Amino acid sequence: MATTLRAANRADADAIRAIYNVEVAGSTVTFDLVPRSLDDQVQWIEEHSGGHPAIVAIDGSGEVIGFGSLSPYKGRPAYSTTVEDSIYVGAGQRSTGVGFQLLSELVRLAQSYGYHSMIGRIVGGHDASIRLHRRCGFEIVGTEREVGRKLGKWLDVVVMQRML
Repeated sequence: MATTLRAANRADADAIRAIYNVEVAGSTVTFDLVPRSLDDQVQWIEEHSGGHPAIVAIDGSGEVIGFGSLSPYKGRPAYSTTVEDSIYVGAGQRSTGVGFQLLSELVRLAQSYGYHSMIGRIVGGHDASIRLHRRCGFEIVGTEREVGRKLGKWLDVVVMQRML
């Protein structure tokens, strides 16, 4: 079945939340520790519009199978031309190209909005995400050592960057 991409909307909140909360509860790919409520997810979607969009991947039956977003990199004004990406793909859809489609579209959107740089911050050891970012033109620019703690482990963050 074909996968299509489109802007996320309020109707997608529960599906996005379901994908995300699996990672909150059982993995280190997000440093969030508390699952999102439906209201939290709706608010997140509302915050990811305009120049910092959220997108969803939809399978042929209309189900959300992944999502991604652009977020401000930092809050200070001098950072306003840099964005950070996030990509999440449902467990049954990994290694199918959905992540590549999502990240490629986020790069395209970032370019179309006139951003200069894009950052991916990936938990150390998440080789699939590092490969995905490399495939989309990102390079490793550093590693933040033991900056997070989750599931009883100290976690590194690999910082990847693509100039747009």
